[in-house]
Amino acid sequence: MRVPAPEAGAADYASAFRASTDVARARSPREWTRVVFEGAPAPQAVFVRFGWRHVLRLRLSDSPASVAGWRLTDCDEDSAVLEAHSPLLEARNVAFIDDHGLTWATYVRFHGRLGRAVWTIAARVHHIVLPHLLLRAVRRTERSLRRGGVNAMSVPWATVRT
Repeated sequence: MRVPAPEAGAADYASAFRASTDVARARSPREWTRVVFEGAPAPQAVFVRFGWRHVLRLRLSDSPASVAGWRLTDCDEDSAVLEAHSPLLEARNVAFIDDHGLTWATYVRFHGRLGRAVWTIAARVHHIVLPHLLLRAVRRTERSLRRGGVNAMSVPWATVRT
């Protein structure tokens, strides 16, 4: 469900989507970023990454500390911030959790008219793909918990909290 984006400074574009669930705190915000961005089915992941690299021209990282190539720039118990930059724009995705759900906000700052034009088209895809990825991640987490819990065995790349 689309919701108002939390205030975040000087963004040219902001949107947010929310998935209501009682299991939001079963994962850390960083784990949620991984489940949302790295848990997509292969064809969808290829499509999304192609768009990031070749349409938006984002410079994605190969670092194992990154999330699907996005740099993790801030993280606490309630939110995680991912950033990526290109000659066209700067993008920031923020996962917010609370006791009742997960909110995913996207903030974009354009570099000139071309950046604005490219994002205007990309935003249409974003408004379809992101809610799907968000709901898929929530359903996957709910299923995993019903089967015995979210841990490194059920999600190989998850960080296990001790």
